[in-house]
Amino acid sequence: MTLKVYTSLLLLFLINSVSTRTVRQVYDELDPEHWSHYTFECPRECFCPPSFPNALYCDNKGLKEIPAIPARIWYLYLQNNLIETVSEKPFENATHLRWINLNKNKITNSGIENGVLSKLKRLLYLFLEDNELEEVPAPLPVGLEQLRLARNKISRIPEGVFSNLENLTMLDLHQNSLLDSALQSDTFQGLNSLMQLNIAKNSLKKMPLSIPANTLQLFLDNNSIEVIPENYFSAIPKVTFLRLNYNKLSDDGIPPNGFNVSSILDLQLSHNQLTKIPPINAHLEHLHLDHNRIKNVNATQICPVSIAVAEDYGFYGNTPRLRYLRLDGNEIQPPIPLDIMICFRLLQAVVI
Repeated sequence: MTLKVYTSLLLLFLINSVSTRTVRQVYDELDPEHWSHYTFECPRECFCPPSFPNALYCDNKGLKEIPAIPARIWYLYLQNNLIETVSEKPFENATHLRWINLNKNKITNSGIENGVLSKLKRLLYLFLEDNELEEVPAPLPVGLEQLRLARNKISRIPEGVFSNLENLTMLDLHQNSLLDSALQSDTFQGLNSLMQLNIAKNSLKKMPLSIPANTLQLFLDNNSIEVIPENYFSAIPKVTFLRLNYNKLSDDGIPPNGFNVSSILDLQLSHNQLTKIPPINAHLEHLHLDHNRIKNVNATQICPVSIAVAEDYGFYGNTPRLRYLRLDGNEIQPPIPLDIMICFRLLQAVVI
């Protein structure tokens, strides 16, 4: 089980790292002869590096419209402009596009021509952060692997918009205007490959419904969530990183074993209203509980095994795996009870 989780995490890391790779690295993987069939025309508003013929840089140019995209282009950079519309005409010849960055423009839903995105059959990465969208654009290319829509004005998710996105691994909707009513039981249906879901900085009061079962990273910071439903995480048995910082969780809002989940390795509950540490699983490695209302630390209550058993395990035994514990910003007076150190033999840092 642990090997499978870390294998999935490695895959997610590799997927995310694509966004930081240089065009030089990508180009080196391609057959140079492939490009000999293309002419190297370049839109006058943009920059076309001769040594990177599959990339087109049109960022920070004050553009109000998307220029005609040459057929050879795979990677298109249009961020930091004044673009309001996405029409079909500029993409007529751009049948090889894999990556489009349209962050920080002025694009609205009405400005996206119907069907223009779904016609980009080979598109894998679509970035539309910091625009003026009020709903998730639809229809989308069925082969998408990453969709980034952070910092828009999205309050609506059209029915079935994600139903055919079986390859999507990352969906970023943070800092929008989503209410609980926007997330129905079938909203995320079809996202069978999703690994990271970010709905932080919205207006949710409840945990979202029907999170895809393969989700590894779930980010729900900066909402107004008060309650974790009973057995909520049994439906997402692979969740490894869980962030619920800056919500309204109290002791009564967490079921007795709400976070006693073997898959969770990193649990962040900072800036909530907890007065005690909730029960955790022995597999947990990082626990963030700073800036709550916790007054004391009871090792007997929070240790995943009995203190007596923990002493018998010794350093090399099957001891709980907690390595990092953050408790600053509470009402706890040092020192930390010795029983905590006996229980969590692998602790490397305690912040109080």
